Amino acid sequence: MDQNPRPPGKRGVPIMDRLGELCAAGQESATYLWQVPTDEEARRKLASLLVEIKGEAAKQGRREMGRLAGELETALAVSASPQQVETLQDGFERLTRLWAAAKSGLF
Repeated sequence: MDQNPRPPGKRGVPIMDRLGELCAAGQESATYLWQVPTDEEARRKLASLLVEIKGEAAKQGRREMGRLAGELETALAVSASPQQVETLQDGFERLTRLWAAAKSGLF
């Protein structure tokens, strides 16, 4: 009998914690910015998420995630462009992968 409490299709997916939730929300907001790159409310939300990610990463000792969040804050500060939004999307994807690797014990 399988002692894993996760449903069959969810094996290997880490249980979501606050840092994972922040990364997922950031990824969603960055994807939205691709459609509306000048949306100031979405940009403020991303800035707030990055501050929270840096704080939560520091609590968990995830220095690489904090460094990457800082780089994304710098990218967010420049004027809106397709390249900037792509950088944000890629950065949040990297944050999510780092979070998942840490939760799975790989990092």
